[in-house]
Amino acid sequence: MQEPMAEIEPRVGQSLRGSDGRRIGRVEAVFADYLLVRTASLLPVDLYVPRAELQDVDGDLRADTNRAGAYRAWHRPLKRTTHD
Repeated sequence: MQEPMAEIEPRVGQSLRGSDGRRIGRVEAVFADYLLVRTASLLPVDLYVPRAELQDVDGDLRADTNRAGAYRAWHRPLKRTTHD
């Protein structure tokens, strides 16, 4: 029988890195099912990263995608207005 995976305990302020090792962003809030991660860019964007997508690699949070993939998968844009 396999042992269950250890629960990852992310912390506010911790960096999230992509599969390429580059920084995606910083954890701003931790919720039961997801993390709020603010991207590391000139115009920061909020990403809503499911906890199931995270890995602990030598104490670092990692996602199995790069920056662009994280944006496509986890960015929640504002709703469009009726006149758009």
